[in-house]
Amino acid sequence: MIKVTLSNDILKKITAIDANRFSLSTIELPPMTKNRLRKNSKKKSSYASNKIEGNPLTEKQAEEVIERDDHRHFLKPEQEIRNYFLALNLLEEKLKKKEMFSKKMILEVQAMVEKGASKEKIGLRRPMPPGILFAVYDSVTGAPEYIPPEYSEIPELLDELVDYVNTTDDHPLIIAAVVHYQLVTIHPFEDGNGRTARLMSGYILDFYGYGFNGIGSLEEYFAYDSDEYYESLQMGLPALYYSGRENPPHPEIWVNYFLRMVELYSKKVCEISQGEQEEDIEGSLSYLNIKEKEMLLILLKKRLREFTPTEVSKLMGVTNKTIINRCAKLANNGFIVPNIMGQRIRSYSLSEFTKRNEKDIISRIS
Repeated sequence: MIKVTLSNDILKKITAIDANRFSLSTIELPPMTKNRLRKNSKKKSSYASNKIEGNPLTEKQAEEVIERDDHRHFLKPEQEIRNYFLALNLLEEKLKKKEMFSKKMILEVQAMVEKGASKEKIGLRRPMPPGILFAVYDSVTGAPEYIPPEYSEIPELLDELVDYVNTTDDHPLIIAAVVHYQLVTIHPFEDGNGRTARLMSGYILDFYGYGFNGIGSLEEYFAYDSDEYYESLQMGLPALYYSGRENPPHPEIWVNYFLRMVELYSKKVCEISQGEQEEDIEGSLSYLNIKEKEMLLILLKKRLREFTPTEVSKLMGVTNKTIINRCAKLANNGFIVPNIMGQRIRSYSLSEFTKRNEKDIISRIS
């Protein structure tokens, strides 16, 4: 089992990631924008994670495959892309239920990753025929690049990993790095180990609040230089699992790499979110006329977090009907939300989007 000591370098990276996490918490995007960014990010992750494994599709082809009709026949590279996207959706649902990390979850995710493959490729590795060594072979030379543990040890090794995740007091970023390394190294499946490891590591980040709103793709950063990714996982150790990979002497090689990728990824998510926020404020305001902007400005300056049209009509000296019409426009553009009792709107409240961006909205209107 990989054991991580917190060096100064590791602590600095964790601090930087936490700073990005805090910055992101100050940015509020409308639900529609979040959903659009999340879906786009899942497409990028599906492409990038499979690219690491040698999938030949371009990013554009991968996106087209995800959007195609479910009922058509897919070639193997296309199915791989779709499977990863479906696995991300599966984990999203598990996250909503705050489902704990488990062996059952790992098996479910791998089964989704290998959906459509032969039954031998789904589930834990089985014994090989006599005289045949299970290994990861170099595609060019045919030499074994990695010889994982015996299939009979896999259940116990997975139990050990699950126990670690659910009982450790390690930082969540360290837990995610350990999960990634252990699943790749245990190599519990005949196929889909890398993809499952990246998905489960991502779930740990999401579970502990380091998923950065599901925006951006960490897999993209691993895919930028797949050689560095694999070299960091291998840590210069011999190919045989029992020759050091079960308890690597310098786990900081992998952990530093993993955290560096998360830091780059989290910084990019902050930049994307900030840019989208500015565009959303400007774009939403562009749909309002002068009178509607004037009303929004009054709501903010008077700090009317919750109000009735009657209250505002008296304040502005216009009819109740006029205010109701302006409220409809402000609500349609995400600035206020109606409070409904029964089937009638009783009052309105400023939206979270408006409250979070109050100063910026006032500045732009003024």
